[in-house]
Amino acid sequence: MDFVANLSPLALAYVGDAVYELLVRAHLVGRGPAKPEQLHREALKYVRATAQARVVPALEEYLTPAEKDILRRGRNARPGHLPRTAAPAEYHSSTALESLLGYLYLQGDWARVEELAHLIFKLAEQND
Repeated sequence: MDFVANLSPLALAYVGDAVYELLVRAHLVGRGPAKPEQLHREALKYVRATAQARVVPALEEYLTPAEKDILRRGRNARPGHLPRTAAPAEYHSSTALESLLGYLYLQGDWARVEELAHLIFKLAEQND
């Protein structure tokens, strides 16, 4: 899809945020029964900008050159505001990750999205 390559990194991150949230929820539910409030607390361990930023450096070695370029563009994007809950560098790294997931999803490469999600979860659990 040619239009995907022309989207801004922030538009890609907007989609990637939703994709990542769904992946995290499916991952957590797949572990077995849990109460919604417990699932929510567990999800925060993955979706916070600080948590996403921690996995990006290790993830980069598994990316293709094109994926690294999307990650770089996402990291360099400048949103209108920064959250108080994360340092600017962490927020930019999390935006980069979301941009990558949004890009792959919009390209229709769900297999690669799932492959990276499994790797992200593994890296995140190693950081815990």
